[in-house]
Amino acid sequence: MLRFKSRAGCVWDFVFRRGTAEAQKRTNSQTTGLNVGKQFQSLDSPLESFVICAQGVCTFSKTPRERHVDKGEKMSTGRIRSVGKDKCRLHMVTWNVATAEPPEDVASLLQLDVQPPTDLYVIGLQEVNATPVRFISDLLVEDSWSHVFMDTLAPRGFVKVTSVRMQGLLLLVFAKQAHLPFIRNIQTTYTRTGIFGYWGNKGGVSMRFSFYGHMVCFLNCHLAAHMNYALQRVDEIEYILENQEFDMSDTPYVRDHKVVFCFGDLNFRISDHGLHFIRSSINGERLHLLWNKDQLIMMKKNEPFLQEFEEGPLNFKPTYKFDRNSDTYDTSGKKRKPAWTDRILWRIKPKTPPSEDVDDDEKASTSADEEMDEYPLLVTQDKYTSDMSYGVSDHKPVIATFSLELRKHFDTPLVHVSPLGVWSADQDALITYTVLEDFESSTWDWIGLYKVGFKSASDYETFVWVREVDLPETNEVIQISVDKDEIPLLGGQYVLGYYSTNLQSIIGLSADFQILESKRAVMEGLVPENSNGLDK
Repeated sequence: MLRFKSRAGCVWDFVFRRGTAEAQKRTNSQTTGLNVGKQFQSLDSPLESFVICAQGVCTFSKTPRERHVDKGEKMSTGRIRSVGKDKCRLHMVTWNVATAEPPEDVASLLQLDVQPPTDLYVIGLQEVNATPVRFISDLLVEDSWSHVFMDTLAPRGFVKVTSVRMQGLLLLVFAKQAHLPFIRNIQTTYTRTGIFGYWGNKGGVSMRFSFYGHMVCFLNCHLAAHMNYALQRVDEIEYILENQEFDMSDTPYVRDHKVVFCFGDLNFRISDHGLHFIRSSINGERLHLLWNKDQLIMMKKNEPFLQEFEEGPLNFKPTYKFDRNSDTYDTSGKKRKPAWTDRILWRIKPKTPPSEDVDDDEKASTSADEEMDEYPLLVTQDKYTSDMSYGVSDHKPVIATFSLELRKHFDTPLVHVSPLGVWSADQDALITYTVLEDFESSTWDWIGLYKVGFKSASDYETFVWVREVDLPETNEVIQISVDKDEIPLLGGQYVLGYYSTNLQSIIGLSADFQILESKRAVMEGLVPENSNGLDK
């Protein structure tokens, strides 16, 4: 049993027990290590995400990571070694959905058939329906927006890495299945800025992780509205950047990461110009006439921290405000002026200059080393546009695609896992796994059986705990069994995934393999007794 005392003086007692696969699946909303304003998620945690976002309660439990930190032990994520450069394609979407339900088809939004193919999808939504009844229902099952993206991307081999939600703000990250073992140390957090920081209708949610050893962070924001609050919007961005914290010694704050993407409904407007001039400039495709009065562009001239962020040219029409289900700007009595409220920015961590106390020879060496370490990741924006075909909201979604040219720190998974022999529900099955690199393994790690095309780490058919008695040695081959009653009767194509509780991610995947149809499937009437006219 663990006992924790909250800042409010409440005492919480917890007893941890391993359960069966089915029991665990029913209760996989339990997370570990929640602090005020902070989420460290293992699998999906909608219930506790709601509790901390709505009520701000304190730590519920400690992760194995936190227990090691308390002891002063350093977490290891494997030996780092440099390999050749690779290019990965990142597709980002920001969209204020104005409480609307998702459209049936999001293929255009995700540009599914683009070449070269996408490796990562990052989707930031604002104003997802967060009425009390709807929000509570979303705690029990995935919200409708997450569902439509998972249902669209999973058949194409994309898996939801994780998500974070604060009321109407939702951030989702999907990765090609092959990248999962190299996405580690996933953490999420949030900051409220609405109603003096006590309400989460405005603010920012963020997610950070190591991608092949490169520390990246994604920050989805919804800032204060209305024309006259430009300075407040700048203050809110700066407050979020300075106050969001992660439980990582090398990247405790957002701007400590090698690359930061800041995006969302930033709510900056077009100053000074009247409604007629703005609309005529848009209709005449003279968008450049509006740039010098865009509040974000104007504010960047005076704010050093904003100057660190880059943005592509605004060569698409302002994305706010439209009549719903149309391409017509606001015709209501308010007749709001069109504006580029929805933006996607990025920042490369600046080089740290050498200390003045270092002599010239050492300074030259240090500078060269820092340049090697600081810039192995090149970010190039390939596209920055909006998709005018969607009309469910009064905002149009904004899309940006990037090429990430990086020198991978590692290209082998931490764990090798594979099925052994023939699998069917007629007999117990065997799994072997081997730790290939040092990392802080735990007896709370587990291996999941996933159907090919699975949606997230929690979308397993069944799972088994790793060996409980002793933590594995490097290169030790370990064998564990799976009860035949847990194996799918109908068979099909499956994959095994080793989930690390400390690293909060799948760190090893097997090759796809076939589970044979069980004889029990016929006996239980799950398949016909004859096939091709012949009795089985």
